[in-house]
Amino acid sequence: MDYVPILVLILSFITLLAIGTPVAWSIAISSLLTILVSIESIPAFTTISQRMSTGMDSFALLAIPFFILSGELMNKGGIAHRLIAFAKTLVGALPGGLALINVIAAMLMGAIAGSAMASASAMGSILGPEMEKEGYDREFGAAVNITSATTGLIIPPSNILIVYSLASGGASIAALFIAGYIPGILTGLFLMIIASIWAKKKGYKVGQQSKLKDVFRTFIDAVPSLFLLVLVIGGIVAGIFTATEASAIAVLYSLVLGIIYKEISRDKLPKIFLNSSVTTAIVMLLIGASMSMSWVLSYENIPQEISSGLLSITDNKIMILLIINLILLFVGIFMDMTPAVLIFTPIFLPVVTKLGLDPVHFGIIMILNLCIGLCTPPVGSVLFVGVGVAKTTIEKVVRPLLPMFVAMILVLFLITYFPQLSLWLPSLFDL
Repeated sequence: MDYVPILVLILSFITLLAIGTPVAWSIAISSLLTILVSIESIPAFTTISQRMSTGMDSFALLAIPFFILSGELMNKGGIAHRLIAFAKTLVGALPGGLALINVIAAMLMGAIAGSAMASASAMGSILGPEMEKEGYDREFGAAVNITSATTGLIIPPSNILIVYSLASGGASIAALFIAGYIPGILTGLFLMIIASIWAKKKGYKVGQQSKLKDVFRTFIDAVPSLFLLVLVIGGIVAGIFTATEASAIAVLYSLVLGIIYKEISRDKLPKIFLNSSVTTAIVMLLIGASMSMSWVLSYENIPQEISSGLLSITDNKIMILLIINLILLFVGIFMDMTPAVLIFTPIFLPVVTKLGLDPVHFGIIMILNLCIGLCTPPVGSVLFVGVGVAKTTIEKVVRPLLPMFVAMILVLFLITYFPQLSLWLPSLFDL
């Protein structure tokens, strides 16, 4: 194996990140520098440009801007308040009730909006002040909000699962969506257990038991929002429309719902469209740059060499999966989720498929693993949003975050070594 290209790639990428170059540009420039080792400058520049543009030329990727827009419409359309009210009637009387409300509402909000940052922003701004008023530590509230927000990336509809489908070479989006439910709910349950234990230990106030009529009333109020899940996922599973078509329907439904709730007016729409466009531009640039790096890796035969190297160490499935998980946990600390999925899926997927792993199962493992990275410095986007909304610092949030990380890692290992947790639902629907 020629080690020069891989050394150029790693060193240039790390150096560019260290001097503060944006991630997308770091990926594109390091890819260009790597390919310059093997081919002349003009073909190298042309190839990288072409790979960036063709990497974004996919009908499936059209779902991403639509889901981003529907998430923005949902976030501004009064959905969060209704979901929180419903969650409050379910778990408000349990130890750490407000923290549990945060987790359940984040799971519902994330599933509807498909954005961890939107969920962290909405839940933090609404529930944060209320938790402080009830005597909860600000840092504990922030830690719960940050970690629970990531469940929306596993529970469908999820943009990152669409990105993984593209990177894997065609894993079924419908199967990935359905496969995310049990792991996402399991993550939420583990976070709730940790939050409840922490709250009981600290002696936080417990809310009053809700009456059945209150549960029914808040549920009815939340039904129009929750119906989006049935509409999108049900339509995809039933084969009525594709994930891309479902995303367009989600936009229309979100817009109509926001107007009915009188939360979205004509004056608010330009800002909503602008925010969605900015987010879409960032994501698509990351995808284009990452696809160019994926091509460079393939051109230099790096995935095949890494695959052979891993399998030469051991052919034990348990050990290989442990090594891959540890690498991804490390990668997630320093790299954003989208480029990490696009770069490392072609590297590790051939390894695990040789061991007999289903690509859908591995996709859930990878996404759940990288969700932990979103909650860790130095590039944890959800961490920064959660800390910013709570008006605290990363240093203060680290202590209550640690047990939450333990909960997420426990779920990760359960999902890794018990594949039916991911594959049972897709098999039930013959996906």
